Amino acid sequence: MLEQAIDCVVTSARDARPLHPLRPAELAQWLERLAEPQGRYLADLGFAAKPGELQFLPDATGIAGAVYGVGDDRSPLAFGDLAYRLPAGTTWQLQPGDYDAGSAMLGFCLGAYRYTSLKQAERAPARLVAPPDVAPSLSQARAIWMGRDLINTPANLLGPVELADFAIALGQRYGAATHLAAGDALATAYPAVAAVGAGSARPPRVATLRWRGSGAHADSPLVSLCGKGVCFDTGGYDLKPSAAMLRMKKDMGGAASVLALARMIMEADLPLRLAVRVGCVENSVSGTAMRPLDVIRTRAGLTVEVGNTDAEGRLVLCDLLAEAAEEQPVVIIDCATLTGAARTALGPDLPALFCNDETWAASVLAAGDACHDPLWRLPLWRGYDPWLSSSVANMNNVSTKPFAGSIVAALFLHRFIPTGTSWVHIDLYAWNDQSQSGRPEGGEVQAARSMLQAIIQRTTSEN
Repeated sequence: MLEQAIDCVVTSARDARPLHPLRPAELAQWLERLAEPQGRYLADLGFAAKPGELQFLPDATGIAGAVYGVGDDRSPLAFGDLAYRLPAGTTWQLQPGDYDAGSAMLGFCLGAYRYTSLKQAERAPARLVAPPDVAPSLSQARAIWMGRDLINTPANLLGPVELADFAIALGQRYGAATHLAAGDALATAYPAVAAVGAGSARPPRVATLRWRGSGAHADSPLVSLCGKGVCFDTGGYDLKPSAAMLRMKKDMGGAASVLALARMIMEADLPLRLAVRVGCVENSVSGTAMRPLDVIRTRAGLTVEVGNTDAEGRLVLCDLLAEAAEEQPVVIIDCATLTGAARTALGPDLPALFCNDETWAASVLAAGDACHDPLWRLPLWRGYDPWLSSSVANMNNVSTKPFAGSIVAALFLHRFIPTGTSWVHIDLYAWNDQSQSGRPEGGEVQAARSMLQAIIQRTTSEN
């Protein structure tokens, strides 16, 4: 999974056929330059350059080229279904037009992805010749393929140990200092993580990476990333129904998105310091599993009454956030498949953004819009904070009220963020329920591209 060879991209234009992306406003002028028989052919077909409209240009030898309508769509996803609509194994070269080549390459690659570790792909994708200066897009595509592979891997093949080992290997690939916490050391440093993982025969792990860009120095901005890596979530004693448990291999989607973002940062060699923490556990049922109304301790010293064992992700994150805050980073960013309430509110495609810093919130939202990787902000509504009260501990991990689940979860995490520390919390789905352009069914990395752009903007301005 580390190598991520993007087999749908080639560097040689040999035997490549021309691919013309067109917008409706360009069509008339472009048709005037086209050979008359081909122009008449497209006119007879009624080609109008509508989004996703693909027509092949014939000649005496077969397919001479293709024309592809992108409508008014400026996102990478405008090019997301081409890899499997163009003939298998053929090579194509983008022709000049009103589009961004990097965005087109990214969308093409995102749509070409298939999870092939356990089953051979039904057909080969078409290939696209890489234009100049698209290395950043290919880097992002590799990182997203990596994250998708992690999410799609069955839980019997990717448990806490395997996920943590992968995170360590990723860090070592880019020269990061790494640390793996296990056993008694983990129980001491991350007691809440240990409590969540206690019910599984597969022991919990916390993987930590520390990296510094080649242009960074000891005082460069420190960005801290935290990811929820619940490799499978049964719900614990508050057992999920089978339908809700079916896709719980994806409950480490926050960790996958954080690792994809970390890879983008390290591959881009950004001039900053980076810390990454991934809490890797399985939430299972056994005689050693945490029980409803147990009280557990956290790294921050706060006690938590377990009102629901299925609200385990916030328990994993709270220890990671507390440790991250000790290093006084410029921002802490966490990603987690945390609540069904966020999906009820925003659906699967819009991750929920919670933030205690208006400048960071504005940067993240603007970056999401600019790179077509959107988020939607929900409030840290302090009026709901008392809902987490407990009569026996500093707090409960859930509210007894059936409202505002994602807000309550964010408020729980917020208690582990010291005053004055900028914090971004992303509650995401990490899954495509059905295939769409650029988004094949299965695991999905969300918010990584938007966070990358926000980090570049904010840390560059602070340097």
